[in-house]
Amino acid sequence: MTGEKIRQTKRPLSAELLMPAGSLLKLKTAILYGADAIYMGTPDMSLRTQSDFTLEDVVAGIAYAHERGKKVYLTLNLFSHNKDIEKLPIFLETIRKLQPDGLIIADPGIFQYVRQHAPELELHISTQANVCSWLSVQFWESQGASLVVMAREVTFAEMQEIREKCPDIKLEAFIHGSMCMTYSGRCLLSNYLTERGANQGNCAHSCRWHYKVKLQLKDGTSQEVELNDDNKELFNCL
Repeated sequence: MTGEKIRQTKRPLSAELLMPAGSLLKLKTAILYGADAIYMGTPDMSLRTQSDFTLEDVVAGIAYAHERGKKVYLTLNLFSHNKDIEKLPIFLETIRKLQPDGLIIADPGIFQYVRQHAPELELHISTQANVCSWLSVQFWESQGASLVVMAREVTFAEMQEIREKCPDIKLEAFIHGSMCMTYSGRCLLSNYLTERGANQGNCAHSCRWHYKVKLQLKDGTSQEVELNDDNKELFNCL
């Protein structure tokens, strides 16, 4: 996926190409091919559960990027449960030592905790926070966020209006990547079918599976239902 920061139109055009990295090798590859910044995270405290980064890799990755004038943003964008809060103090202490260029957060409680205990860190609002309007952007700006990653559902026209009403905060938009069938991270389909929580970065992408609809007959057998003009309204409900 890539991201683009859209700044106030009165200023000189200044965009930043942001790319994800699931491993140290991918981080180096992204920088080699022109990324201005990288976002990455460790599996235990972000939605990037498939990440291969160890703490040592994160340290090496930040050093590699900074030596080449590139930025690194760390993800802390999980929806926290009580067990996650227990790990937060140690995790945050480690992050402060790493000195990333920003921290990507979705949970308001996590945001408040980091603001209180690590005020020097630049905080970005994750796309998982589902920010879709200028009013929501203004709210996060008032709380101290320096950048908001807009929800993937926001249109370009909406983005233009948001920029007009929110000229002093950095905006970021996905320009390539998958789209969720619901607002990002709010789907329970994966959890229901596979017990893999989409809100915890472990989505099974159940919405992309191939499904068949079968009608249970009175004799106990079933018959596959095929889409036609007579039953298309039924499929609209599925």
